[in-house]
Amino acid sequence: MKENYALKDMFNPDTVGKLSKAVAAAYPGFPETAFLKGVFDQEWDQRALKERIRHITLTLGSHLPEDYQEALEILKTALPNLGQQGFEKMVFPDFVEIYGLEDWHNSIPALEFFTQHVSAEFAIRHFIARYPEETLDQMLIWTNHSHPGVRRLASEGCRPRLPWGMGLKTLQKDPTPILPILEILKDDAREEIRRSVANNLNDISKDHPEIVLEILNKWQDSGDKNRTRLIKHALRTLLKSGHPRALELLGFSSSPEIIIKNISLEPKKISLDESVQFSFEIISTGDAEQRLMIDYIVHFLRANGKQNPKVFKLSQKTIQSGERIQVTKKHSFQHITTRKYYPGKQTFRPQVNGQVFDPVDLILK
Repeated sequence: MKENYALKDMFNPDTVGKLSKAVAAAYPGFPETAFLKGVFDQEWDQRALKERIRHITLTLGSHLPEDYQEALEILKTALPNLGQQGFEKMVFPDFVEIYGLEDWHNSIPALEFFTQHVSAEFAIRHFIARYPEETLDQMLIWTNHSHPGVRRLASEGCRPRLPWGMGLKTLQKDPTPILPILEILKDDAREEIRRSVANNLNDISKDHPEIVLEILNKWQDSGDKNRTRLIKHALRTLLKSGHPRALELLGFSSSPEIIIKNISLEPKKISLDESVQFSFEIISTGDAEQRLMIDYIVHFLRANGKQNPKVFKLSQKTIQSGERIQVTKKHSFQHITTRKYYPGKQTFRPQVNGQVFDPVDLILK
């Protein structure tokens, strides 16, 4: 893999060429040369990932029969011949999203078929928005499907705040229709499906924390490791924010009997791409052992001159009465594509069981 490889580079002359051949095998009249010329036009290099997928889909649609059902049958025949590809198959559910939104009865079975090869989690959301009752009823049926890809779609597709996906504002306001789906899938045999359930609950917790806490309180089972992992993952946003009930659900006191001393940063001035060492001591003042969830917050300076906090996970520990724990963490300010750093004051603070302690500042040059 070349050094500057990006996810959008998965769509290239080789992978799109294989798509073209698979479609041509299923549809002998398909003009491969014209299709590939249309895909790799003058704007191709400037297109981002989702723009490339959409451009391929639109170009494909312009060379397939106008009859939607006929085009679907061609794609259903072509898809199994692309067995070695993965994310590159996103064109297939995208085709349904673009051309099939007015045809629920043909589109939903197509998405059920396509998602067994590549996730249809983005496409299905448009059908939830247009046909909420019919689509969510179908997704509830899918929870008992024999194929894990379809069961996962039942949960992942209705996440209220799916990253990269269209937000489902109705479900953000009232997540009640989702809950029966999650109830059935919470103990699914597949880890990726249980994780999807946790991700869905984490989404819901951003708008309705009390609903999620009530559900997870009922789901608690100390003898089931899978259930415990699901609950921890579902609570991650609430735990980062120090929500008292979320902490207590996992056995952490929201009022730990501790003091924090010797908070320090070394060095106190660094340049971009350098690292700093953040350290502090935790001292127990309680009479019994305590479970601690130890995090730290970095308040990053933004372009508007204000600071924006981000919580970073550190560890979970048990501290005995009178015990002292030294915490040390190396934090890098190396350039990454998902965060832009601005020169000036950046502030670090320890967070233990949701409690935030004294700040210490760093100057980024």
